[in-house]
Order: sequence, then C-alpha cells, then structure tokens
Amino acid sequence: MITEKIKQLASAFAGELTDIRHHLHAHPELSYKEFETSAFVQSKLAEWNIPFTVMAETGVIGLIEGKNPGSRVIALRADMDALPITEANEVPYKSQNAGIMHACGHDVHTTCLLGAAKILQQLKQEWEGTVKLIFQPGEERNPGGASLLIKEGVLENPKPQGIVALHVNPSLEVGKLSFRSGRVMASADEIYVTIKGKGGHAAAPHLTVDTILVASQLIVSLQQVISRNNNPLQPSVLSICAINGGHTTNVIPSEVKLMGTFRAMDETWRFKAHELIRRQASGLAEATGAEIDLHIDVGYPTVDNEPLLTAAAWKIAEDFIGSENVSETEMRMGAEDFGYYTQQVPGCFFRLGVRNEGKGIVHNVHTPNFDIDENSIEKGAGIMATLGATIRT
Repeated sequence: MITEKIKQLASAFAGELTDIRHHLHAHPELSYKEFETSAFVQSKLAEWNIPFTVMAETGVIGLIEGKNPGSRVIALRADMDALPITEANEVPYKSQNAGIMHACGHDVHTTCLLGAAKILQQLKQEWEGTVKLIFQPGEERNPGGASLLIKEGVLENPKPQGIVALHVNPSLEVGKLSFRSGRVMASADEIYVTIKGKGGHAAAPHLTVDTILVASQLIVSLQQVISRNNNPLQPSVLSICAINGGHTTNVIPSEVKLMGTFRAMDETWRFKAHELIRRQASGLAEATGAEIDLHIDVGYPTVDNEPLLTAAAWKIAEDFIGSENVSETEMRMGAEDFGYYTQQVPGCFFRLGVRNEGKGIVHNVHTPNFDIDENSIEKGAGIMATLGATIRT
C-alpha cells in the first residue's frame, strides 16, 4: 500500500530533512527577499529531477506527474519567508542573519514540502494524477505572496482541483495533527492613522489642537465602534499597536501616528467595519479641529477550508497516524494568505504538532525562543506526500 511506502521513505529521509531544516533555519530571509532560499529549493528539485519554474521573483513551482497525470491535480503549498526577530535560541542551527529568524516555522513548512516532493518523485509510478508544488514567498507581509502568485497564474496550467498546506502548531504535541472544516482563520487589515493639528505649549492647550488627546479619543471610540456594531457571535478584533507622537513633557505635538490591525471572521462585516472606522475618524476630526488621515491597507481574506476536501484529508490523516492523534483545531484570529487560494479552489489548511514539554519546546510562534521538536518533520513530510498521492476532491 502506498501509505506504508510513504511512511518508510519519510523515515529513511528524516536525517536529510533535518539537515535541510537546519540550513533553512540558519539562513532566514525576509518577505520577498528569499533569494538564497529560493535558490536552495531550486537546487533540491533539480537534484531530484523535478521540473520547476520561478514565479514572483522568488516563488518556486514544481510539477510531479504520476500515472494518468490528467486524472487529478492537487497543489501542495509551503511558505518560505522569515520574520524581523532576533533569535534567542542557542542552537547549532541558530540564525546567522542578524535580526531575522524563522520564528513562524516556515523553514519547517518548506522542509516538509521538499520531503514530500522527494517521496512523491520516487513513487510517481505508484500514484495517479499530478502534484503541483508551490514554494511561496512573502506570506508575512502584504499584499501576500499568494496573491502575487495567483496573479501570475500559479493556479493555471494545470489548474488544481484542490490545495493543501500545513502550519506548525506549538500548542499541539509532536506526532499529532489537527483539522477544521469551514472558516478557520480571520481576515487581516492594517490601519495607519496620522493626526495633525497646531501644536504648542502644554500650559496653553486652548491655543492648540491636542493631537495626543484626539489620538486617545480615537483609540477608545474605535473600540466602541467595533464592539457595539458587530454581531457578538462573530469574532472581531481591533488592536492599535503603536502610538508615536511627542518628545517631551510640556509640548503638545503637531502630529501623532497610530498603527494597528483589524481582524474579522465575516467578510461582509469586515468591509462594513472599514466604513464605520472611516466615519468615526472623520467625525472626530470635525469635532476637534484636527486633521485625521486614515488608511486601511486591505490585507488577507478569511481562510475557509472546503468541507469535503477537509473531511477527506482528515480521514487520510487518521489512517496515516491513527485517529487518536488527529483532533479538531480551533478557530484563530490570526491570518494567513492561504485564504487567497481558498477563494479560488477548494482548500485544506491544517496544523502540525511540534510541541515537546519534556525538551522545553513550548514557545509560541513569532517569539525569539520559538523552536520545534524535529521529529515532527518526518510526520509533516509524510502526511503531505500522502495527501498529494491519494486525496481526491
């Protein structure tokens, strides 16, 4: 049975895949600057005689044809970019690029997809259809590498009938997987605000436009706009995460800048909220005499797992590692540009457990101490290969 052969190969390649992950982790690159990473991926595909093309400058798209290649087309996707974080882990594979770290596990995702590619290539006479490999840039930064690849035709020639991706989960024990049908992650939009007004002496506020006070009013009122207008049964979050203005104790500044994020689980509410946010800023500007420039950078859409594809993937996962090791993942207000793919074709975005409390591997993504139990790589490569070889929409 092909699943057993995939397991054997995933185990046989485990050491090589760990070395690949160490190389990627030690050489992280920021979004849309993944030139060395892209070259490394290309070199591996070339070594394994897997044809590929380059898209969106650093994206690498491979194609593996099994028997009867036109019978089914499945895409497997991994992201490649890192984050502007200084790594705190003291490990042999610690980041060698100052201020940059694979703190979200994209090195693991790329490694797992490379492993799946090598397995599928070796077994291509034993499965039917075509597998499209998508090594994607820029997941961590708008406009999202997925959107760029889609514009360049990554979902065409051939068009996949479904797309699958995994993501590390540091709250899920190593050796386990989790799935969720339907909406699984939120949309994400970035908010940028500049508040301008006549500055002056703090002892004479009546001669100024108090931009600090206006900023404070805007922050509080936007929270009320969201909480009082959104259906409380539909999660939504607005967080202002940066306030920059002023430099001393007795001067009201002429400019204050705010930055934040808006998340939603409902696309209709998402864009209604944008209008409410703009209206609130405009009204406050009129009431206070300030000038408020507000820009909402529309980001990633919600991630929606297609029910039939997800149910099929869930069943395959249970057969692969046992039903006791597969659970339902929670909805998250985090965002993923995988949502662009799920707007176009049926998709399944699932979680790979990487936690090991006994080894002290417990830190969350986007932190300087994030790491994984590398035993998860064998499971990740194996399940991606199995899904590529067997899942049908």
